[in-house]
Amino acid sequence: LVHFTILRPPDRQDGVPVGELSLIAFPTRELFVEKIDDFDLIIFDRYRRRGILPNSYFDNIRRYVTEGGALLVVGGPELASAESIYHSPLGQILPAEPTARVLEQPFAPHLSPTGARHPVTEGLDQGYPAATQGGAPGWGRWLRQIDLAPHSGEVVMQGVADRPLLVLDHAGQGRVAMLASDQAWLWDRGFEGGGPQAELLRRLAHWLMREPDLEEEALSADAQGLDMTITRRSLHDGPHTVTVTRPDDSSVTLDLTETAPGRFTAHWQGDEPGLYRLQSEGLDTVTVLGTANPREYERVVADAAPLAPLIDATRGGVAPVAAGLPALRAVDAGRQAWGRGWLGVTPRGAYVTTDLRLAALAPVWLWLVLGLGLVLAAWLREARR
Repeated sequence: LVHFTILRPPDRQDGVPVGELSLIAFPTRELFVEKIDDFDLIIFDRYRRRGILPNSYFDNIRRYVTEGGALLVVGGPELASAESIYHSPLGQILPAEPTARVLEQPFAPHLSPTGARHPVTEGLDQGYPAATQGGAPGWGRWLRQIDLAPHSGEVVMQGVADRPLLVLDHAGQGRVAMLASDQAWLWDRGFEGGGPQAELLRRLAHWLMREPDLEEEALSADAQGLDMTITRRSLHDGPHTVTVTRPDDSSVTLDLTETAPGRFTAHWQGDEPGLYRLQSEGLDTVTVLGTANPREYERVVADAAPLAPLIDATRGGVAPVAAGLPALRAVDAGRQAWGRGWLGVTPRGAYVTTDLRLAALAPVWLWLVLGLGLVLAAWLREARR
């Protein structure tokens, strides 16, 4: 996590000699050029163009997003000014254009029809007071919104007079989000009851980083024995269908019923245990019906009958573990191999030598030098007596 905060803009001087400054130059080139692909998410929070970052850096961020990166723009009044980040190369991938209007008035954020279906915002009002007469959830109000004119993406939250508040979009292989207000912190502070600020930002960040559970278009299946519950999530109205391919390659097409905004489900029972493939409008997944290891569950009671021929041939026996672990004894081949409280083990000597290598511990000359040294040391010791 790198948090880039501008403490003093270049156009403001405080007269401190350069030699007495404790700050180091911020490694802008290293972050925005050399290591930009190492980041999971880039956030511009109330950013204003001050001439610190050249357009080439913004263009590199645009490339990073289109090649699979993630960008979140949180807008304050700066977003509606001439210094807006929209007037940089990032404007090519942002889903909405600021109209230069700043709406300074209280408003209650609410979900759009698409937001009720989108995994980032669906169910966000759970655990809060019921919707008011106007249909907005019982959240605390925000006090400022930047007017946006969306030209792509999905508007999932709205504010003043149903104007776009949160816009999500795909840009190439990456994802972009614009939050047209800098007042989300009011929810965290409990203003007028607060709101789900942490959950909203958590979902938003994880959607931007392409978490599978937050995909807008998804297909999944929950299996219990031979019963299967198929769930299709989509931002588009039905009808939706799913094709189920059985283990024998035969298939059946099922109609999905909308059980919640953006969620379509179907219940189906398979014919036999095995691997089933589900396909729906370009989406594909697999699931297993039946127990994972059916053979292992056919006979789960311990029984010595299948081993009886081998036990008789080796003069062995069966000892229940419940009676305690038996002692082990070495017995000769052909002798009784079990008894009360013991089991016999017959040494087989069943091994094969596949390779044999001989290596000297040390070269001969080293042994000779060592022997002469010991003789000399013994002679010197005896000579001193």
